Amino acid sequence: MKKSHPDNSAANAPRGAQSQTAEIVIIANRLPVRHRPIDEGGGWAPSPGGLASALTAVLQRGNGLWIGWPGSANHEKAPASFEGIRLKSVDISNEEYENFYLGFSNATLWPLYHDAIRYPEFHRQWWNSYQAVNERFAKAAAESAAPGGLVWIHDYQLQLVPRMLRRLRPDLRIGFFLHIPFPAAELFMQLPWRKEILEGLLGADLVGFQVHSAAANFSRIARRLTNAEGTTSQLNYEGRAIHVGAYPISVDCAQITKMAEDPQIRQRAKEIRTGLGDPELLMLGVDRLDYTKGIRQRIRALSELFAEGYLSPGRDVMVQIAVPSRESDTHYDQARHNLEQVVSETNGDLGMVGKPPIHYIHQSLPFDELVALYLAADVMLVTPFRDGMNLVAKEYVMSRTDITGRLVLSEFAGAAMELRGAYLVNPHDLEGVKTAIRSAVSATEKEAKVRMARMRRSILARTVYDWADSFLAALRLEPEQE
Repeated sequence: MKKSHPDNSAANAPRGAQSQTAEIVIIANRLPVRHRPIDEGGGWAPSPGGLASALTAVLQRGNGLWIGWPGSANHEKAPASFEGIRLKSVDISNEEYENFYLGFSNATLWPLYHDAIRYPEFHRQWWNSYQAVNERFAKAAAESAAPGGLVWIHDYQLQLVPRMLRRLRPDLRIGFFLHIPFPAAELFMQLPWRKEILEGLLGADLVGFQVHSAAANFSRIARRLTNAEGTTSQLNYEGRAIHVGAYPISVDCAQITKMAEDPQIRQRAKEIRTGLGDPELLMLGVDRLDYTKGIRQRIRALSELFAEGYLSPGRDVMVQIAVPSRESDTHYDQARHNLEQVVSETNGDLGMVGKPPIHYIHQSLPFDELVALYLAADVMLVTPFRDGMNLVAKEYVMSRTDITGRLVLSEFAGAAMELRGAYLVNPHDLEGVKTAIRSAVSATEKEAKVRMARMRRSILARTVYDWADSFLAALRLEPEQE
């Protein structure tokens, strides 16, 4: 049966200021705005990407608020509103950035949740900071949500917030979505604070994941380590029914289609190919510089294909975009060094004057430039060792409005569950990566179009706006208590 909410359950909402509270609250580590550097004109601008756009649209439709960190302890104060939505900043000190963000979030949880590709570190000081920052977010939400409102919490940095918020505001409907993988028990059990994380997530009414296997991992471990009972899709805990499910995120199909058909962007795609010497084959990789993305393994596979003569410098070209990531982390400095070393070796050993096999760019690019690159590329290589979803793969597919292009995709990316028309590959298998590239390159035009059409149908059936709407619809439904 549905549980009625106690009359005083909104006691932590601001008294006498109900008009300032929000019916829908989004909580994420970052606000949907970024502070531009002086050379870009300064001031605040929207954060790039479909996620921010989709969630902003949700808030613009109603009385909404986004709670997050502005991006730096040194930035000027973030605006109270931006492009029609209200914003609320949660401050994080420089020390907390080191311990909560770089430490527990990205040196403990990130590697652990990505198959421990890099060994996770466990430090009590980091955990203490993680708890403190999560509590600050929870209090900000408790002060801001309207009685009986919806609160949607995002990602691994804030896994304790659901339980903390429920204790402050039991009247709220609380949802949590994990954008990265959730590991199997053999890995998750390494975490000293494993039970606390599970109990934090169990504070939500709805816990969402990218794929069903992640949801199953969570439910299985929760039943093992806590008093939760039930099935993969519904857990019963502390007198509440908690729905658990997969809600695969997508992209803004209409926006990408519009950009892909823009004459200026299409002209830019032609200019890119011309600037590269009009190669017969243009391959592309676009990744955040992260050890989970498998970029170095991908370059090694290409290097061998060039060395074996299957690919030829000048005739065939690879462009690798490595977007800077967490540059204050020494592990990422090492990842950059290792990648640039293999790129340099490949170009030095196999390139010709004016015809390097690999064109490497370590910088962020505006989205219109990325779409132009997607249009220019004959083959897209997306080969992470582990990824919750990977939206680059979906962006590439949606940009190919003429149903051309080929996608080589890691079977360990969440997107592989939907993009069955891709050339799927085990990125740990160097020979397998080479075989997948050869298959994509040698595919007939008919085969490539059949595969691309299949992938486009899959993405068009569920856009990023459908994702947001379906999650919120599920959150509004109170499941029956078993």
